[in-house]
Amino acid sequence: MKLTLKEVSEFIKGELIGDGDIVITGISGIKEAKKGDITFLANPKYFHLMETTKASAVITSYDVVNSHKPIVRVENPSLAFTKIVNLFAPNEVKHPSGIHPTAIISQDCELGKNVGVGPYTIIEGKVKVGDRTVIYGGCYIGYSSEIGNDCLIYPRVVIRERVYIGSRVIIHSGAVLGSDGFGFATVRGVQKKIPQIGVVVIEDDVEIGANVTVDRARFDKTVIGRGTKIDNLVQIAHNVEIGENSIVVAQSGISGSTIIGKGVILAGQSGVVGHISIGDNAVVAAQAGVTKSVPSGETVSGYPAKPHQIAKRINACVQRLPNLYKCVKEMQRKIKELEEELKTLRSRAI
Repeated sequence: MKLTLKEVSEFIKGELIGDGDIVITGISGIKEAKKGDITFLANPKYFHLMETTKASAVITSYDVVNSHKPIVRVENPSLAFTKIVNLFAPNEVKHPSGIHPTAIISQDCELGKNVGVGPYTIIEGKVKVGDRTVIYGGCYIGYSSEIGNDCLIYPRVVIRERVYIGSRVIIHSGAVLGSDGFGFATVRGVQKKIPQIGVVVIEDDVEIGANVTVDRARFDKTVIGRGTKIDNLVQIAHNVEIGENSIVVAQSGISGSTIIGKGVILAGQSGVVGHISIGDNAVVAAQAGVTKSVPSGETVSGYPAKPHQIAKRINACVQRLPNLYKCVKEMQRKIKELEEELKTLRSRAI
């Protein structure tokens, strides 16, 4: 496909600065781009890359005023570039359509219109699947679970019994929804399993990454709120509730009965203890260990997690420990010398 930069700017409703007659023939990242490509830059931290990129044009934010090459300014460069990607490189993957003959589907299931079910998928009794939902091969859908409209379930996903999934939900390979919560009681030194009889509720427009585990509640429900996005390799324990439009990044873990608010960000490898709350729009930095509740709008980091400004000061002090150690050793040496001199003076005085 070939488009002029003016046509591109009109397509994404951006403000063109520079030569609109340049022909755009491809898309690429800002470091990899070559002549004819259009790229994007959203983070002001990397604005210097505009001076070195070989791209013919750049989609960027209104923060950029001057550039030596043509730019298209928009409110959200990343979203605008996504539209361009779909234009130049449309997704040609064809999802399963119809019911594959090797799929095993209980007779008392309810399948909506235009549902696709891939090979060797098992759908147990009383399951309801909404219109246009696609379930790839090798999946398992447990008894009395429900999946809404326009969902996409990738291969080898396990959705156990009584898991309720809204519409337009995407679940990537290896995810397990509705596994038992980790509940045991110690009786005379022996771990006795506590039955986990609750459910899992996944609301509309949620995306769940590969190899994510979401445990069912001991009682009541584990909830993932509308629009929340969960990265790969995340553990969500029993009775956790995550509010709308939150983000949970890879390798994070949330312990049981914790309440996560709306618009919260849990960065990579963060950990949250059980039975606490994290307020709306809070941010938990990467590798932070949250041991107590976090107020709305707070950013915390470190272990145990503290307000970010405090954690930075503590970290700065820790970084100076080697120099402090040398200083203390030198002070100890000088004190010892002074003690020896004082001892000598006292002996002479006698």
